[in-house]
Amino acid sequence: MTAVTDEDHGKGDNAGKPDGRWDDGLIARRAAAAEAREAEETAPPPPAEDDADPQVEAYAPADGPLPARLDALRELVGLSRARLDRDALAEAGRVLDEAAARQRLSSRHTVIAVAGATGSGKSTLFNALAGAPISDTGLRRPTTSQPIACSWTDGAAGLLDRLAIPGRLRRRPHPGPAAFDEALQGLVLVDLPDHDSAATEHRDQVDRVLALVDAVIWVVDPEKYADAALHERYLRPLAGHAEVTFVVLNQTDRLPGEAADLVLDDLRRLLDEDGIALGEHGEPGATVMSLSALTGDGVPELRELIGRFVSDRTAATRRLSADVDAAAARLRKVYVAEGRPGLGERAREEFTDRLAEAVGAAAAGQAAEREWRRNASRACGTPWLRLWRWYENRGLPGSLDRMGQALTPPEEELTARQRVEQAVRIVADDAADGLPGPWAQAVREAAFTGAQGLPEALDELAVKAGAPGTSKRGGTETGKSTVPQLGGRPPKPPRPKWWPAAVLVQVSMTLLQIFGGLWLVGQIIGVLEPGLVVPALIMLAGVVGGPLVEWACAAAIRGPARRYGQDAERRLREAAAGCGRARVLDPVAAELVRYREVRERYVTVTEFSTTGR
Repeated sequence: MTAVTDEDHGKGDNAGKPDGRWDDGLIARRAAAAEAREAEETAPPPPAEDDADPQVEAYAPADGPLPARLDALRELVGLSRARLDRDALAEAGRVLDEAAARQRLSSRHTVIAVAGATGSGKSTLFNALAGAPISDTGLRRPTTSQPIACSWTDGAAGLLDRLAIPGRLRRRPHPGPAAFDEALQGLVLVDLPDHDSAATEHRDQVDRVLALVDAVIWVVDPEKYADAALHERYLRPLAGHAEVTFVVLNQTDRLPGEAADLVLDDLRRLLDEDGIALGEHGEPGATVMSLSALTGDGVPELRELIGRFVSDRTAATRRLSADVDAAAARLRKVYVAEGRPGLGERAREEFTDRLAEAVGAAAAGQAAEREWRRNASRACGTPWLRLWRWYENRGLPGSLDRMGQALTPPEEELTARQRVEQAVRIVADDAADGLPGPWAQAVREAAFTGAQGLPEALDELAVKAGAPGTSKRGGTETGKSTVPQLGGRPPKPPRPKWWPAAVLVQVSMTLLQIFGGLWLVGQIIGVLEPGLVVPALIMLAGVVGGPLVEWACAAAIRGPARRYGQDAERRLREAAAGCGRARVLDPVAAELVRYREVRERYVTVTEFSTTGR
């Protein structure tokens, strides 16, 4: 089937021509094109953009939120480089680079690209807007092989250099009403190659230029307006750029009756499905209209809309804002957390409890309490009971230190290390819960890196605190690894001030026993006068008084012993908590603070999002 172009319209419709000229057929069209080229050659050539005084203007800083959003995005990228991979930040970096490049150039000009598919008539529309046959049209496909620019005023050389459009492809509108339209002063119109061209380099040029222009006019025809390639590759991904998008249904002269309105309604439906906001009822969004570039029907209306758009001089700002929105949308998954992640008091307390359990704080407290009572028993107990205990313990090997070390199985030592690792893993998972993947990984890495050497550090604390079972070496070698022994022997507790008095009373009771006993022995052997009552009472007082003193001392030291044990447990617990805080919790908290900082920057970037309006 032969492709139908704008130039084919009117075939066989001679009576409809104002001048009555017969223009049907390829020969007539070629003759008309030759006449147009001859007129263009005889007319004085317009000054080339490169030859004219460029009058390049600096970009006027835009009022509004865009500068703050760009600064926030720049800070966001800077804070995230160490946590996110290069691919995740590539789009944001490109937006920042392009924004900086655009802001160095003229804000007096608005660059609008005319894009479309093969045979859509975009070059015809481009010529109609320029008022001259600047871009080639015809049956040969693709007709437009390189972007062609038409600038209404001077000073756009920098913008065209940024688009990489050579000087030979830069034009001025033909002298006439279109060239002197006050509303179009500052317009730079760019005719692009076909986006569905069979030539790959043509599609690459379309993609490159579309990423740099301030706005785009999409030209569709009644046959290809629903083309999946157009909607999936361009319109849907650029839905956030609706405010700088024109969608023009061309070739309406080919549609009979109300068919143009029906096609236009269906086009609006498709754009709505693409997520493109339509500028209706005064709301911001894409401009959608129908026209015929060949007959000129609707072209003045489009020129008027473009004129108002150019006169506003906000297209570049709106385009950059939309680019920032798109970059922020791509970064959402790496910055927006689910819920409220962080380290709560409960997680910190549970981490401290697990470290205290691993270091044996409770056992250390109990050992300290027992040691207090043992010392009280030694100091305030009867000599005979202490002698009996010595007799019982005289055959046992070594000290309690060696006993504790010998009785500590390797499995308990390994369990102590595993408890520390489990505590770190749990607190890292709690802190990373709900965070985006890269930041959750950073939190876990901070926790595990800080936890290296934590068991050994806790072992040193246990040695200093004298927790039960601590070896003097601080660890037990198992192959090539050293497994710390978390526990030890508490230091000798201090004596209360009343202990010397209790010891003196106990000594007195012992002396009474000895005195009464010697008195009775003297009476038995006849050295002393007989009288058993007094010495027996004296001896009985010593025998009964000694245990009573020991019991009273044991009752008196019960509360201080318990407090001493709790004190020892608290000190070891606080030491373990401080070690865990410095090595694990503080690095994790630092990562969370860093995440909150970038999250605040991200909120600033998205706070005035145009896509959310």
